[in-house]
Amino acid sequence: MSSIWNELDKDGFEQFIWCRDRESGLRAFIAIHNTNRGPALGGCRLWPYASEEDAAADAMRLARSMTYKAAAAGLSYGGGKAVVIGRADDPRIEQQFEALGRFIDRLGGSYWTGVDVGTTTAHMDAVARFTGYVTDMSGTLGGTDDWTADMTAYGLLHGMKATAKRICGTDRLHHLTIAVQGLGKVGWALCRYLRREGARLIVTDLSMRLVEQAVREFQALPVAADRIYDAPCHIFAPCALGGILNLSTVERLQCRVVAGSANNQLAAPQSVHLEALQRKGIVYAPDYIVNAGGIIATAAELDGDGPRRIRSRVKRIARTLTEVYQAAENEGITTAAAADQLAELAMHKA
Repeated sequence: MSSIWNELDKDGFEQFIWCRDRESGLRAFIAIHNTNRGPALGGCRLWPYASEEDAAADAMRLARSMTYKAAAAGLSYGGGKAVVIGRADDPRIEQQFEALGRFIDRLGGSYWTGVDVGTTTAHMDAVARFTGYVTDMSGTLGGTDDWTADMTAYGLLHGMKATAKRICGTDRLHHLTIAVQGLGKVGWALCRYLRREGARLIVTDLSMRLVEQAVREFQALPVAADRIYDAPCHIFAPCALGGILNLSTVERLQCRVVAGSANNQLAAPQSVHLEALQRKGIVYAPDYIVNAGGIIATAAELDGDGPRRIRSRVKRIARTLTEVYQAAENEGITTAAAADQLAELAMHKA
């Protein structure tokens, strides 16, 4: 674990909490990266991590990304993340999330949680029995019809439109082929939006049931999971887990743009893979810019906004991304570096 403590110190984390409750079997981590702009906001992930070290590292990566995501979006919140080691079918899962709620409550409002990969409204309802610092419960916008995932997809749609306008001169997507990797909540919602725009879809997922359903509902072209990188398309949209862009996969890409909802899409070291994308003339839409729809919607709901106002705020992702592209061009830097500059400036101003 020594490398984890080194990373915590190097990246300036404010708090890192190991949560363990013997009675329920809870094993979790809460990472609070930065609260300069306000309380840390970030969902709770449920995943069967191979080790506690893997879980801790994931919490740290995601929390740091949330700080930058919130700052770049102009939100009055910082970045944090919770990860629970386990599976949804664990008979004690409800008790584990109740225990997590007790840990979160002890933080006194410095961290707010919500749904993320693997978690549901029911999990947040369990957390809410022991703390008020939680979103996406039953009866809230975030707790209905996969609202947070839908807003993430909605923001990604407008990020794609802004990118298309920059490279094609129009924000209409009906003439584009878009390859979607991952048909989870966000990927599925994105396909629905893209189909309404008239885009042609290529899809893949580890679940053949979801792929077959996408073929029926969206007239999508299916490809095997390990062949999605080879699919000729205009936009490649990684919407599954992160770390999928490395020298091997970048070399195989046959697209003009990478724009997806997955967090931390670039494998380390990021600069190497950004350079590889640039050499191929592929535009990279920084992940925490285009996938910010969920946190923008959650923050807006906490601020008291209704659905129409929330959608309007999420659409601003297009404007933010356009600013990033322009800054990258003006300064001769990568789009990822331009995004970091935008977020870090917002943090310093706070």
